[in-house]
Amino acid sequence: MGRAAISQFLILSNSSPRLSSSLYCGGLRSKYLKRPGFIRHNRAMNGDNGAGFRCCCSVSLSQPAAPETSSSSVRKRIVSGVQPTGAVHLGNYLGAIKNWIALQNSYDTLFFIVDLHAITLPYDTQQLSKATRNTAAIYLACGVDTTKASVFVQSHVRAHVELMWLLSSATPIGWLNRMIQFKEKSLKAGDENVGVALLTYPVLMASDILLYQSDFVPVGEDQKQHLELTRELAERVNYLYGGRKWKKLGGRSGAIFKVPEPLIPPAGARVMSLTDGLSKMSKSAPSDLSRINLLDPKDVIANKIKRCKTDSFPGLEFDNPERPECNNLLSIYQLISSKTKEEVAHECRDMNWGTFKTLLTDALVDHLHPIQIRYEEIISDPAYLDGVLTEGANKAGAIADATLNNVYQAMGFLRR
Repeated sequence: MGRAAISQFLILSNSSPRLSSSLYCGGLRSKYLKRPGFIRHNRAMNGDNGAGFRCCCSVSLSQPAAPETSSSSVRKRIVSGVQPTGAVHLGNYLGAIKNWIALQNSYDTLFFIVDLHAITLPYDTQQLSKATRNTAAIYLACGVDTTKASVFVQSHVRAHVELMWLLSSATPIGWLNRMIQFKEKSLKAGDENVGVALLTYPVLMASDILLYQSDFVPVGEDQKQHLELTRELAERVNYLYGGRKWKKLGGRSGAIFKVPEPLIPPAGARVMSLTDGLSKMSKSAPSDLSRINLLDPKDVIANKIKRCKTDSFPGLEFDNPERPECNNLLSIYQLISSKTKEEVAHECRDMNWGTFKTLLTDALVDHLHPIQIRYEEIISDPAYLDGVLTEGANKAGAIADATLNNVYQAMGFLRR
């Protein structure tokens, strides 16, 4: 998931979304049943859009709407998470964490720190535990409310790994070989330096999602392909082991997994680098000047904005393909200030870069300062943080175990 993005099967708008989807239209299910090994791929799956993670779907978010509920008012469920690698930056926050705050009010939400995904590439064993705690503290500092959402660590719920192994037995290797990010990273690092986990982590991601019978998954542009694999894998397992086959083994019949829908935001999905408006803001970028970290002090933020890449065009404007840095900085200001795109365009159209950079710096400092204060309070109280993570893992574990037991039963295992 870009490395930061694996965990960001994240990303959604600040309001409760209204979903418009053409997924699985045209009788795909009947085709799938005829061809159990079938997986769709289009130009996006082959990487032609250059996004890095694609989906055979069209999903849009429009005006705020309450989530669909059944007659019993059971809330739809959303899962999302962030990797504990590197510092959590503005892209993670605006693209994912900030959006969770609105979602937790309308959905059954589970937000976790995906530490198992963090080991797919070389990492610092001395820092993993600390980074995991820090990421959890940032979740809470940003406004995740533990009375509304479960916050936990992925590895604290063992069912994630167990389900991944079961799903692996039903995942054709060809599906994984088509994953763009594996191709890119293995080519860059060389086969001898790439572990099997980098190839199979989309199956772990599928486990993360399907384990909780998720209705929706927030996704960014670099995660669509992995979510599409998750959807196809859910359909495949339901076909191979569900329905009458499961009922004959004592199960309830029907589908084993819900097939999750993607949620894609209209804005904020991709916060770009401060040094290259065509590259995504990333934890793994060599230069720290390319990103605003959530815990950066005021003077560091000011220096990064002062030195960020701009252009020589007069005025400021959105959506000019010749001005990617301008579009990115205006978008950041829009999201941080909670103003509309039209308001920002009107406010900034005649500004020079010096004036706008001061405006953006002040907005960032004002927005991030309360988060930083709250973070320090949380991280200085380890007992409180441990309690939150334990409670979250217990709640998540109860859901996960129910799903896992169904899968074991449907696949014919002898249970204790």
